[in-house]
Amino acid sequence: MKATYYGQSCVMFNFDGHEVLMDPFITYNPLAKGVDVNALLPEYIFLSHGHQDHVADMAQIQKNSQATVAAIVETAAWVRKQGVPDEKVIEFNLGGTIVTSFGTVKMVYAMHTNSTPDGQYGGFPVGFILHSGNKKIYFAGDTALTMEMKLLADLELDWAFLPIGGHYTMDVDDAVKAAEFINCDKIVGVHYDTFPPITIDKVIASEKFANYGKTLYLPAIGESIEL
Repeated sequence: MKATYYGQSCVMFNFDGHEVLMDPFITYNPLAKGVDVNALLPEYIFLSHGHQDHVADMAQIQKNSQATVAAIVETAAWVRKQGVPDEKVIEFNLGGTIVTSFGTVKMVYAMHTNSTPDGQYGGFPVGFILHSGNKKIYFAGDTALTMEMKLLADLELDWAFLPIGGHYTMDVDDAVKAAEFINCDKIVGVHYDTFPPITIDKVIASEKFANYGKTLYLPAIGESIEL
């Protein structure tokens, strides 16, 4: 199993051959100009919410791959409006778990805002717990630090993908607290450096996690890490 980082919050998981893309935002990210969107052919696309920097490439990638797109109910309605067939859309809601070809995915709480690119209400922003084989992974989506994260502490998470850029989401200090709340030692940082307000010092960020016995992974765009 591996995860490949494509910038901002876009991650492609490979679960023993099943490719799962999270929050596709590549074409409009100048840091990801070396990534060929047309080469991405996931089986599933998951959207944590409807903001442009999480959905911009959804329609093109779905068209190329015929992926199934999963999102909260209101964001899923926007997905259909982009021409994605009903049979390729999974709508579910907070607390819900879906069964997929690679395992299960549970939708969990995130503290943020949510609208779709056309300005419509997108439902709640969310995170996901992906369970594949013997791995449990928390993809937090865009979120502030929230006490609800403590509800994940007993899941024995193997990895967590947490936003660390601040300004629009939690910053490094709050992400360290989040790692403590969820009882996870291996953290992949996302949602940083794409725009000036979310630029971070990577060395300082890594040190802050290390001070709490956590390892912060900051893969380069296009780089993969083994899970």
